[in-house]
Amino acid sequence: MTQRTRKLLGIPLMLLIIICWSLGASMIYEVLIDGLPNWVIVIYFAIAGTFWFFPAAAAIWWMSRPDPE
Repeated sequence: MTQRTRKLLGIPLMLLIIICWSLGASMIYEVLIDGLPNWVIVIYFAIAGTFWFFPAAAAIWWMSRPDPE
């Protein structure tokens, strides 16, 4: 697979990662965290907002690999 093809597939993949991550974080909030003190909610969303970087970074790494020779 060429880098151009990976990038073409990677764009919808990145959108899917962002959508799934935000829906998952929101569902966890609704089920487990709703009703807790505000400082817990702020910490939770700070952590959830930071850690989406890891799946997105893996997708970006996959997209940017050089073409096989």
